[in-house]
Amino acid sequence: MSSLTEEAVSVNKIVKRFGDFTAIHDASLTVRKGEVHAIIGENGAGKSTLMNIIYGLLKPNDGTLSVSGREVDFNGPSEAIAAGVGMVHQHFKLVPSLTVAENIILGHEPLTGRGLIDRRRAIRETREISQRFGLELNPEAVISTLPVGLRQRVEILKALYRQADTLILDEPTAVLTPQETRELFATMRVFAESGRSVIFITHKLREVLAVADRISVMRLGRTTATLDNENVTAEQLANLMVGREVTLKVVKDEARVKDEVALEVDGLSATGQQGEKVIDNLSFSVRRGEIVALAGVQGNGQDEIVECVAGLRRWDSGTVRIFGKKTGHLPDQNRDAGLAYIPADRGGLGLSLESGIWENTTVGHIDEFGKKPFFNTRSAMLSSLDLIRRFDIRGADPEKKAGSLSGGNQQKVQLARELTRDADLIIAEQPSQGVDIGSIEGIHRTLVDMRDAGRAVFVISADLDEVFALADRILVIYRGQIVADVKTSEISLEQVGHYMGGLGHGDTEEGESAHAAH
Repeated sequence: MSSLTEEAVSVNKIVKRFGDFTAIHDASLTVRKGEVHAIIGENGAGKSTLMNIIYGLLKPNDGTLSVSGREVDFNGPSEAIAAGVGMVHQHFKLVPSLTVAENIILGHEPLTGRGLIDRRRAIRETREISQRFGLELNPEAVISTLPVGLRQRVEILKALYRQADTLILDEPTAVLTPQETRELFATMRVFAESGRSVIFITHKLREVLAVADRISVMRLGRTTATLDNENVTAEQLANLMVGREVTLKVVKDEARVKDEVALEVDGLSATGQQGEKVIDNLSFSVRRGEIVALAGVQGNGQDEIVECVAGLRRWDSGTVRIFGKKTGHLPDQNRDAGLAYIPADRGGLGLSLESGIWENTTVGHIDEFGKKPFFNTRSAMLSSLDLIRRFDIRGADPEKKAGSLSGGNQQKVQLARELTRDADLIIAEQPSQGVDIGSIEGIHRTLVDMRDAGRAVFVISADLDEVFALADRILVIYRGQIVADVKTSEISLEQVGHYMGGLGHGDTEEGESAHAAH
């Protein structure tokens, strides 16, 4: 742990309002030079807003910001970069058709004496800085050919090339395998030990405890605590985030798996928009009484599989059966066969944001409130009110537009609708995405209860902690193929990470990494 006390970044009594809404009421914290400083908090606590203020993307309504002991008032990211603050966003901002070196120098191009871009120097400097920080990359590799973990290295090198002394990482491990996460943590440590600082924003408490020197907690737009990472548990951090005691562990009995197959996918193949094969002769099944989770690095075919099963995508060959019934490309047909579907894209697919909450919770339940052409609106309203209470949908009433809710509460609306349908196969895609940590335990408990009631649950999650907490069996997907199908009790998180990175079947981690980097 760093013993340095010199300030890198300090915010004091920051307030940020958007119209009548106050995103940050009172935020104060100090990041020291030479440390990894984690910022944690529930969805909507104000973490990203505060980081955008530090990076110059937003201006505070009140309070002060200091960098290296000097008060600053940034008018944009360019001024923050000039002051030594860099930021790697959760969604990368790279040009896929350009090389590694071209992306790194973009906007800061070295020039020859004739005023032309000095490409040789750009390649040389890219190679030098990547070697200095242990982020080996081929400067001439095209971004579109790189896996996600190496693209993130490029984003970090962009900030380092611009001489960042403080590096903000916003949910940096969201799309990484465990091995890539471990490599990132090593880089963060090297960066901090060189006298620089890392601000690490994440919701994964296990990772916070693994890498952070100090931890600041935000709740409801306020910084409520800053503590050293000594003798602190994930449960204690969760309690500070939520303001009450939270149970992080999913308690469940051993699954009583039944013989009946709820979902059977056999020989499925599908192509993407550019004609590339996104699903390649893929087969798997899910039975009643079990939770099966699909794990993989984003972009390996998970979305396309779910779309095929839900009837939202056409496929080239193979079959999908729900309780023995062959399905096609009509969502209603699949729902009638016994499917409930919670999509990751709640705004575009799961909900009608311009409609009332009661209208959204009624979809798929129409027959419960009358027979055509009659419909009992009052009964539907009362049912929606009951769901709002049961699922703790905050700031909601039945007539309020779904789009007026926060992302986490929108997620609860579609969970309430789908998990109360009379369906025996539940597909939950990123079920806890954007949901506060205090509500995740309720979502997980509901999915386990459905399993115990003899239903089949198919979970697609980018969060391996969630996968291991919920799943009885794990499927790992890599480049459109299932490369592992194993009981959760018989595989480790590290082994799943190897399969996610294409390192199964005798491959070595070192060989794969070297091939990708060079």
